[in-house]
Formats: sequence, C-alpha cells, structure tokens
Amino acid sequence: MIRRRLFVKGIVQGVGFRPFVYSLAAKHAVTGFAGNNSSGVFIEIQGSPAAAQAFSDELRGSPPPLAVIESVSQEEIAIREETSFVIVESEAQPAASTPISPDIAVCADCLRELFDPADRRYRYPFINCTNCGPRFTIIQDIPYDRPFTTMRAFPMCAACEAEYRDPSNRRFHAQPNACPDCGPHVSLGNVARDAAIVDANDALRAGKIVALKGIGGFHLACDAMNESAVGTLRGRKGRGAKPFALMARDLAHIEPYAHISADEARLLTSKERPIVLLRSRENAALSPAVAPGNKYLGFLLPYTPVHHLVIGKTPLVMTSGNLADEPIVKDNADALTRLAPLADAFLLHNRDIHVVCDDSVTRVFQARELPIRRSRGYSPMPVRLAGDGPCVLGVGGELKSTFCLTRGDHAYMSQHIGDMENLETLAAFEHAFWHFRALFRAGPQAVVCDLHPNYLSTRWATAYAAQNTLPLIQVQHHYAHLASVMAEHNRTARTIGVIFDGTGYGLDRTIWGGEILAGDLDSFDRLMHLKYVPLPGGDAGVKKPNRMAMAHLWAAGLAWPDVLAASEVEARVLRRQLESGTNCVQTSSMGRLFDAFAALIGVERTVTYEAQAAIEMEALAEGVQADRGYRFSFDEDSFDPAPLFRAALEDLGAGVPPAEMAAAFHVAVAELIVECCEIARERTDITTVALSGGVFQNTTLLGLAAGKLEHAKFEVLTHRKVPPNDGGLALGQAAIGRRRLCASQE
Repeated sequence: MIRRRLFVKGIVQGVGFRPFVYSLAAKHAVTGFAGNNSSGVFIEIQGSPAAAQAFSDELRGSPPPLAVIESVSQEEIAIREETSFVIVESEAQPAASTPISPDIAVCADCLRELFDPADRRYRYPFINCTNCGPRFTIIQDIPYDRPFTTMRAFPMCAACEAEYRDPSNRRFHAQPNACPDCGPHVSLGNVARDAAIVDANDALRAGKIVALKGIGGFHLACDAMNESAVGTLRGRKGRGAKPFALMARDLAHIEPYAHISADEARLLTSKERPIVLLRSRENAALSPAVAPGNKYLGFLLPYTPVHHLVIGKTPLVMTSGNLADEPIVKDNADALTRLAPLADAFLLHNRDIHVVCDDSVTRVFQARELPIRRSRGYSPMPVRLAGDGPCVLGVGGELKSTFCLTRGDHAYMSQHIGDMENLETLAAFEHAFWHFRALFRAGPQAVVCDLHPNYLSTRWATAYAAQNTLPLIQVQHHYAHLASVMAEHNRTARTIGVIFDGTGYGLDRTIWGGEILAGDLDSFDRLMHLKYVPLPGGDAGVKKPNRMAMAHLWAAGLAWPDVLAASEVEARVLRRQLESGTNCVQTSSMGRLFDAFAALIGVERTVTYEAQAAIEMEALAEGVQADRGYRFSFDEDSFDPAPLFRAALEDLGAGVPPAEMAAAFHVAVAELIVECCEIARERTDITTVALSGGVFQNTTLLGLAAGKLEHAKFEVLTHRKVPPNDGGLALGQAAIGRRRLCASQE
C-alpha cells in the first residue's frame, strides 16, 4: 500500500471536479479524501501502487469537460488508517488564488429536464448543474462555495440539499443549485414564475420591446422580423446604424438568414455561446433595421434557461441593456429607472448579478476563432504568460475598455467594460477591478497605462498609483498592441509588428495608426509609418469619412470629386482648414485611410459608429477577384498613399465598379504589408511578424496579408485569445509592465 498527496491547479472549482475525483477513487478502489482550497483542489489517495498510478493517470488524462488542469503536483506520504474516500470541507487561504470558471451555457442534460413535464424543474428558468450555468458573475470570493456567491440568499430545500451532498449526483456541490421551491424566480409586473415567461413571450410576439435580465446583465429583446419593433428599439437606444445581435433557437433557425460554416457552427454551439459574425443570405426575411448596410449578422444561440423559454421560431434582437455609450444595467431597480424609456416590459429575476458581463463577439479566421469582444464565456479565463512575474495592472485604453491583472504566470483579462468616455463606465471599470483584485488575491506592484493624457483610464491609473505609492508605467499604444500578440504566443524575441488601427497617441504627440515596429518587451523602434496627413476636426472628424478622403486627396495634390463634399460651404471651409492647419492634427492612421477610401468610392461618407465605413467596404470586397492592387510609394521611414488615390480617381472616372475598387484596395494594403516587412527584415534580420490593431478584425485583409507574408517566408502571429482591437491592449501593457518591473529589480 502507498499513500499519495496530490494538488491540482487550474480551473478545477465549480466544474464538477470533486465528484469526478470521488468517482475515480471508487473506480480504482483507493481511499482518502479531496477538497477545495483557495489555490485549487487537494487530494490524498491510498491503495496499491498500480491503483494509485491508474488514478493519477486518469486524473490528468480525462478531466471533466469544463475543467482546465494547469498542473498536478504529487508526493508520497505516510499510510493512514481509513476505509473510504470522502469529500471534505473547503479551506479558505487568505493569500492564495485559483482561476475561476466563466459563465457557461446551459448543458444538454439540464435542457432535457427543462422541457420534461415529469421533471421537478420543468420550465424552471434557473436550472443548472456542475456542467453549466453562472459562475463568474455570481462569485463574490473564493473558494467557490455557495456562501461566497449571490446564491447564499436562497437556502436549499431538502431535495436540492440531498443532490448537493450526493457525490454521485451531477449537482454535487453545484453552487447555484436550486428548484422552483427554494430558488430564484422571474417576474413581469405583478405576474411571477412561469406566467411571467408566458407574458414575456406574448409581449415579444406583439411587437413589444422586453428588457430581460440574464446572467451578466440586461438584454433588450424584440422580434427581429418586426420592422416597427426593431426601428423603435434603434431609435430609443440611440443606436445609429450599428448592427444588432440576434438570437435564434438553434442552427436550423439561423440557416434561413445566414450562411454557417462547420467552424462557425462549432463556435455557435460551444459552451461559451458567443455572438458569431456570419455572412447574411440575400433577401433574408429580417427587418432591414437589424443591420442596415451590413452584409454580416451577429447570431448567438440561447445560453440560459430563460432564453430557451422565450425564444420562438423566429429570431429575436438581443442587444445589450443600456443606452448608447453607457454600461449594461445589472440590477432590477436600476433597470426600471434607466431602461424605462427603452423597454415596454421587464422580465426580472431576484438573483443578484455581482458583476456585469456582456456577450462575447467572435468570427472565424482560417478555421479558428478571432475574438472581437472577449467577455461572457471567456472572462476571467487567464492567458498563460512565459514564466512567473510580479503582479501588475494594465488599464487598457479608451475604446473597448478592458484591464489585465497578472499574478504568477497568469494574465487575468477582464470582461468587456465599454468605451471609457463617461463616469458611469469608469465606475463599472472600478467595480470590476476590485472584484478581480479580491478574487485573485492580486495587489498590483505597478500600474501600466496608455500615453494619452486625456484618457479616463490614464487619469485613473495616475491617481491609483499615487494613492498606493506604486510605479506608474506609460506605454505607447501601438507598442502595447505588438506586446499583446507576443504575450498570447509566449514570445520574447524581437518581432516585427504591423500595427494598423484608428487612433493611438504617438511619441511625437501626433495620432499614430499605420505603424511598422520592431520590438520586444524591453523596447521598440518605429521603422516606418503611413505618411502623415491632417485629420480635420480631430476626433470629431472621425465621423466624417468624406472629410478624411478630402484630406488625403489634398495631401496628395489631387482635386476633389464634386460628390465628396456635402456642400460647397463644407468644401470651402475644409480647404481653408487644411491650408491653415486650424483644428487639424497630423495622423498616420490606417483606419482613417480605410475610411477615406470607402468614402471616395461611395460606401459611406458619414458614419454613426466606429469603423462603419471600413466594415461595409470589407463586405463589399469579400469574394471579389481583384486583378490588380493599387500601389503606395516609399521613402526611408514612411509609405505614401498618393499613387493609390491617383489611380483610384482614374478608376472612378472610368466607371470601375466600387466592389472591384474595394477589392483592389485590400490587395494593395496586403502587398504594402509584405513590402514593409521585407524592408524591416533587411534592416533587422527579424523573420517573425505580428499583426495587431483594430484594422485586423478585417478577415479579408488578414487572410491576404498572412498568406502573402507566409509566401515571403515570414512566421506570422495573429490574435487567437484576445481581440486585435483595443480590447486586447491591456494584455500588452501588463506584459511590458512586468518586464520593466523585473528589470528595475535586477
């Protein structure tokens, strides 16, 4: 006989790990015990050497579906007198931490029970087990036990308690375990429980807008085929033309509206249940107001029991429960106040949401996931870093705000918080930060922020660092993008970075965005950039792509087509502004170049949401064969789009279709990337290229560039774990901050 002590780290709490260990012990006839502590799962087993080894092998090789094992340590210890294997009480450790499971879509077993009239949880909107349900949004502290969640307000009935205590039951230590007799319930007005679900269904079918409380916050839902309902929601929410997300019952109910590849189907049906961007079908019978001017639809499948109960045969708009530019609402009282101008009815429930967590958004690139917004289902899953390091906090930028808190070799990326442009979003940021700090027992030793002095995140970081006597590290925006890709791939050697986005504060106080860098986590060099042009009106000019087109043509010495300016007055004022430099800032932004070209070929000349013109131009170019691309010219440290615009004006005069011009533009930018990287390789001998920045959400460009780079014998790194947009910025900041802090202590 031998006795072995094991300790398992990773996502091993709240995922059915202890019941799995219990059944494994029975299978291999070993005695001992298992339990949770704040660092992971501790196990002691006793039996024959062969049985102990078989137990250890299966523990590592066949964990539960939701578990993520990072390490298993073990040691031989003294034999004890015992006759059984038991689950022991959890142990809290003040300074220890463990990764936390994200919120997971309701599983197939629970769904069968949900729709089984003979089951005691028939049509119960909070059905869950150890394989599914809320985790991150209800956890207030670790270890993950019911008293440390918002479920502590619901004492279990005898039947639920029996399941909870039975190691052979799939609800063994399922912390949100509940039933209609003892758990949370839904309400709509004065109507409660299943009648409220029925009333919500009736309201949706009648064209009403329903505010629906979910796992991580409120949604605003309406019938996606009802043009009046969708138009009303768009107007009330101040949505502009930004597409709405859609929810459908299953894949078969998406098929009439969008094309679904096998990889997209896998993502849609995954336990994370993200919104997946799908190519829409022509003449899809949806309200045109769902995604005006856009050839992509963002679909997701139901992921809570409530969703399964309210979804019908036709898709629902399922958009975040907030006004434009504000955080999502999570509390009932707040919803009844803030969402009152938006919703006609409120389907509430009485289980508190501890932290907001919006839906994740993703798309498929080269048969793999390309995150656009990393949130529910993914956060707070850590990104593993290359080796241990000090705890640092990266606070991100302004748009698509997230933060990153590191501990050891884990980088804990926050859920999507929103655009940090108002005090409400800043308050949501602070609440999420303190939640992470408590969960992961991570007190930052340094704070890392963007260079931009007017970002709310920069101001907050400056104040927090001063109040806590911590080093404040400011990192240039595009350098942080480069570092984020390197951190994802655990790279430390110098890498060429092609960083294309809309806006980033440059070292020379201009607006960067079309950058060729070479760097590692210690430093970077700016090798080349898009030639500076004036951005008339600064940030306000971003909403007027026609003005950006006029600025590029002016910089190239080219005449403006009459259709570009909204009026003669606008043309006259803009020319005076460009000539005098009044209220103009110099920019090298590739995002603005996309806007300018889209405006020139008539895609969009005024936009209502970020990157609208570029998104619509990508859709126009997709699938179009470009016989040739346009060209850029080069000098020592910049590349100039003047030849591109000159050729484009000729094509416009010759009547070349806009789709062909859009495709040629994408080819031109892809070929530019390769030429720049070849120049960078000659100067530096670096053969690895990282592609990052919001422009690389464009999978048409990403595919062209990656293919051409690989053909030119480069190794290409792209994003797989965090978004290429500013939602991934904090990871790069934190990686650089860790390295600088280590260097300062050497």
